[in-house]
Amino acid sequence: MTASDPESGLFPEGSPRIDLPDQPPPVMLAGVTRVLWLTSDGEVDWLSPQEAARRVKDEAPLVCHARAAGRRLRLDAGFRAYDVLELYAFTRPASFCAPTPRGMAQALGLPQPESLEEQAVTLHRCTDLLLRELEALSREDAAAAGIAYTMARAGWLWGPWVMQALGLHDGSGTPPRLGQGYRIWEKLGEWSEHAPEPQPSSAPVEAGEARARLAELLGDESEERPQQADYASAVSTAFQPRADEGAPNLVLAEAGTGVGKTLGYIAPASLWSEKNEAPVWLSTFTRNLQHQLDGELDRLYPQAAEKRQRVVVRKGRENYLCLLNYAERVPSVGGAQASDQAIALGLVARWAARTRSGDMVGGDFPGWLVDLLGRARTLGLADRRGECIHSACEFYRKCYIEKSIRRARRANLVVANHALVLIQAAMGGAEDGHLPLRYVFDEGHHLFDAADAAFSAHLSGQEGLELRRWLLGAESRRGGSASRLRGLKRRLEELVAQDEQMSDAVHAIVRAAVVLPGEGWHARLNDSQPQGPCEAFLLQVRRQVYARAPRAAEGYSLEAEVKPANEELLSGAAELDRALEKLLGPLEELKRLLARRLDAEAAQLDSDTRRRIEAAQRSLERRAIVQVTAWRSMLSALAEETPEQYVDWLAVDRIEGRDIDVGLHRHWVDPTIPLAQTVFEPAHGALVTSATLTDRPGEGEGDWQAAEARTGAAHLLSAPTRARVPSPFDYASQTRVFIITDLARENPDQIAAAVRELFLASGGGALGLFTAINRLKAVHGRIVRPLEEAGLELLAQHLDGVDVSTLIEMFRAEPDSCLLGTDAVRDGVDVPGRALRLIAFDRVPWPRPDLRHKARREHFGKRQYDEMLTRLRLRQAFGRLVRRADDRGVFVLLDSRMPSRLYGAFPEGVEPRRVGLAEALAETRDFLAPGNKLVR
Repeated sequence: MTASDPESGLFPEGSPRIDLPDQPPPVMLAGVTRVLWLTSDGEVDWLSPQEAARRVKDEAPLVCHARAAGRRLRLDAGFRAYDVLELYAFTRPASFCAPTPRGMAQALGLPQPESLEEQAVTLHRCTDLLLRELEALSREDAAAAGIAYTMARAGWLWGPWVMQALGLHDGSGTPPRLGQGYRIWEKLGEWSEHAPEPQPSSAPVEAGEARARLAELLGDESEERPQQADYASAVSTAFQPRADEGAPNLVLAEAGTGVGKTLGYIAPASLWSEKNEAPVWLSTFTRNLQHQLDGELDRLYPQAAEKRQRVVVRKGRENYLCLLNYAERVPSVGGAQASDQAIALGLVARWAARTRSGDMVGGDFPGWLVDLLGRARTLGLADRRGECIHSACEFYRKCYIEKSIRRARRANLVVANHALVLIQAAMGGAEDGHLPLRYVFDEGHHLFDAADAAFSAHLSGQEGLELRRWLLGAESRRGGSASRLRGLKRRLEELVAQDEQMSDAVHAIVRAAVVLPGEGWHARLNDSQPQGPCEAFLLQVRRQVYARAPRAAEGYSLEAEVKPANEELLSGAAELDRALEKLLGPLEELKRLLARRLDAEAAQLDSDTRRRIEAAQRSLERRAIVQVTAWRSMLSALAEETPEQYVDWLAVDRIEGRDIDVGLHRHWVDPTIPLAQTVFEPAHGALVTSATLTDRPGEGEGDWQAAEARTGAAHLLSAPTRARVPSPFDYASQTRVFIITDLARENPDQIAAAVRELFLASGGGALGLFTAINRLKAVHGRIVRPLEEAGLELLAQHLDGVDVSTLIEMFRAEPDSCLLGTDAVRDGVDVPGRALRLIAFDRVPWPRPDLRHKARREHFGKRQYDEMLTRLRLRQAFGRLVRRADDRGVFVLLDSRMPSRLYGAFPEGVEPRRVGLAEALAETRDFLAPGNKLVR
């Protein structure tokens, strides 16, 4: 392959041959029904998947996303290929592109290919451009040569081409060393401590100031949005001084789609931070939405250096590359069995040298790289739950996580997610013990669910095994290096070695921890051969669930009420409680002894040792003591009464008929009670905002009461400020809503046929939403071939092997593609323009009638509660359809049982119409036809 002119090799119109650079590898584009194979001399062959699978065994093709191609060819073990995504990851580390030929072309500034033949040629052009970029890098990126050399020696197909581009092809000069460039920590700077930040001031942000800052952010060239200015003005109330302790200035603000709420709240939040010299935490629901919010802050801080100083993205430890875990694998890159390891670590090393923050999930680490290299070689390098040894680690002062924590103290804006914010609050503060004074919760309609997850407890096989691993470390060397799973004894050995009482406490913990489930507990439960009191208890949980749960033979997850409990379950609970008491005692004793040392040696302890002791105390409390205490409370309630604020149940979690976890679960009936107590009451001000915060806009007081109940505002001393700014869009003319009346919703063939015909009528740009994964899979299997034959690519969550954010990027990059997904896709889609012009929902999204919902339904209002949740889900899905003033879209519900009292989910002026499928198809084609003007 040569670095030829990227504009050469155009596909001549009407010709089956293509002029290409000298002797490139063939190009393969794999579909479900047919495969395009562009030979090295420019011939286009159309193959069946079976023929292509045979051909790739003889000749490695050039592809885009080899793993996806392998799945379509049913090559589960993969195949050798020149994957242009690997070359992109090497050449442009910490840079994203959608993993498709069009996505690659867009990232590299090439014209968008239309036909499959043009896409094949584009892959060659992309390759040439990337190799040219490497030629330019060869003089300024010394590490690239060493990494490329090591990867080439390990069998990386791109190795020779990359080495040639880097000027290493002629054998002149000193060759790189094997493993050179992999020791990324040597190039990383260290963080440094600063004096404690002063107490924040209490200067207010006035409404006029917020409007002025917004105008600065928008600039003179931006279109005028009066609703956005009104919103910025209204939410500035959250940035006023607090009048009474425990009574924050809470604002509930609903901003319709198109208002521009993100910049609307950034304006007053940034002003408050600058005035008062303290950070404002901006929280959103998912880690991928954090990335989008971080991008919006480029308007506020267009200079990268300033933004790095003033904006920090914070996530949980499990999202970041752990340098210690990475370094322990580096010696293997020169070993005899190091081929895949050396290639994967080489691409991780390229990324790690360029990453902004070390964030591997939703940051600048491409999601498709996890699929290409495997989770163990990518996300497996992140910090496991509680594994960190803090200042005892040789990389502590270069740690990405520690840098992030310290930068967040001095930043203006911290971009976080609801889960992290709530867990920190539940534990009494961040890792440094501090809690923010001001919050913005975007996607505020998810706060209830986030609180539900954060303030819950689970006594299950998986949770017990995780705690056992944290306490005991690796008990087997199978599956890789045991050193990465460091037990409590190893993590604390330097701290406790000279203290007999602490050493005794650690040994007591190690002895007591064996009561927890061990490796292989699944198999032992299946064989009715439990080991220890915890596994014995779980066996009785499983027995009671299978005995009492309806539909136990259908393969789905199962649950059962705890009362009345079998005698064997009560006996097992009592025995396990006694065993956990023996574990909890030395855990609390060790924490007490660590605190005593901090006090007794206050004058002698160096800073690193003090930090290690404080970190050990926090991790003991958060990772073990809180959890074991909650478990004991849950076990005692089996023989007594469950406290009325909680709901307990037994469950067996299953996937495709296979048990994956067994346990006893506890949730708050109303999780906004601890949300209000731990997050809002200590804060001085907070904004909770969403496009779908209220249930039925225009319904008056009852509408806002529902919003207050779902956000925790109802549990605060003072009433919140309410604000609503309607969408500027004309939904009545821009959208159509159809409810199909002539489908048998239980018939998968009819539902699949309807989805297929709707997707064809829209010409792609279609999203299919499902309330159950099994129905999604059933429809996918029936429609993927006919859609491909019509030239429409079908993407699917749970089937395509990539994360949701990557799927959505692929959907966005391919404007005529179609996507099937469940609620995670519904919540993550933000695709303006024709790339999303139709949404088909398989059923009315009623709440799942599980035991947790049963308790909440009784507490919050029975049928009215069900209908409120369902309307909110419909509103959220409909809201994805129109993102710009010139968008238009069709929303179709394939469920004739949709009651008219749920029509309030749709905007004023949008009238759902009950029609047959044929009529809906005809109107969809007409309404979405290019060039059609918007009409009422």
